Amino acid sequence: MKPGEIAFKCNFATMEEETGVVTARRCDRNFEREGPILCEYLDETVLPSFPKNRVRVKYATEHRCGLVVEGPGLCDRISSTDPLKDNLKLLVAEPLDETEEAAYTAKVVNEVSDTIRKMLGTHPVNQERESVGKNPANCVLLRGCGELLDVEPFESRHGFKACMVAPTKVIAGIGASLGIEVVSAPGATGDYHTNLTPKMDTIVDALSWGATGESGDQGEAGSRMGFLHVKAVDDASHDGNVDLKRDLIAAVDVMVGQLVKRLWEKERESNGALKYYICCTGDHSTPVEFLKDHSHEPVPFVSAKVSDILELSGEESLSKCVPTESVKLPYAITEEYRQKCLDSLVRRTPTRGDSVSSFSEVAAARGILGRFPGSQIIPFISALFE
Repeated sequence: MKPGEIAFKCNFATMEEETGVVTARRCDRNFEREGPILCEYLDETVLPSFPKNRVRVKYATEHRCGLVVEGPGLCDRISSTDPLKDNLKLLVAEPLDETEEAAYTAKVVNEVSDTIRKMLGTHPVNQERESVGKNPANCVLLRGCGELLDVEPFESRHGFKACMVAPTKVIAGIGASLGIEVVSAPGATGDYHTNLTPKMDTIVDALSWGATGESGDQGEAGSRMGFLHVKAVDDASHDGNVDLKRDLIAAVDVMVGQLVKRLWEKERESNGALKYYICCTGDHSTPVEFLKDHSHEPVPFVSAKVSDILELSGEESLSKCVPTESVKLPYAITEEYRQKCLDSLVRRTPTRGDSVSSFSEVAAARGILGRFPGSQIIPFISALFE
């Protein structure tokens, strides 16, 4: 983005033309084939009433895309067109203040919404979808209008470099805006079909690059913190799929085991130059059974030194419990695997930290960190380097 442009996080959705009711805010999660086709079709759209403003569209994941409006006179002080719930009418963008820029931007954005809807209504992709009984992607919901922010880079603020693996574009966009290096991982799609193990491998490689193995110094481009984001669990919550969410959490648990094992291997290979910590948490709660949307409950947070994990579990236990094959979704945990882990599990009394032995909201509430705001996470991580 450039200064003066506005951007939206968008959904391809299904709307009843006669009533204006959005019947499905997510037309289809399995939209990897059609999504790029429609985004290319909508890209560079010219607005009849606003010829100086132009629309850019880029596919993200599943039913999602990003949309940018360029041209003069724009600001981010307008409301969204997304009703946020199924079976509600498509909204009209409204100015959020009394400035000329806000009033003008609302008019432009409403024409964007109308123009795109007319273009999608006759597209062959939607004709094909309707012919086989699928929801047409005949509407794009525009939400979260934003401008390019002039923010202090992450490294300048916190004193160390960071990298991230985040196929979900809105997460990657936040990182890029802060000057955090966004690293691509093969097979990482940010949806129900992602491959978790390459994401883990990529973040480990990024955090070990530049280590000398002798002095402990890192190369000029070395990152001291890596952020690995997994989106699919949240998707299952939005879809109200309890069984899938359970299985996805189990798959992530296996990936975390692979992460611990690989980081421990890197520690040993570095001859003491590298020391790793792991922090696991969630960016929000999404109750799967009753709300199926983001909520405001506290999320669990855990931090551990990799060498301490090995001290508690033992290398033999880690070796038996961590599979070598890629954790590619959908991934099923077999009963044989569960039993093997239980048989090899070593339970030692921790000599540091607290006695919490499971990762959940209830268990974490008993931990020594207590309850704290998300703004304290990076200072907490920074303290680990001292």
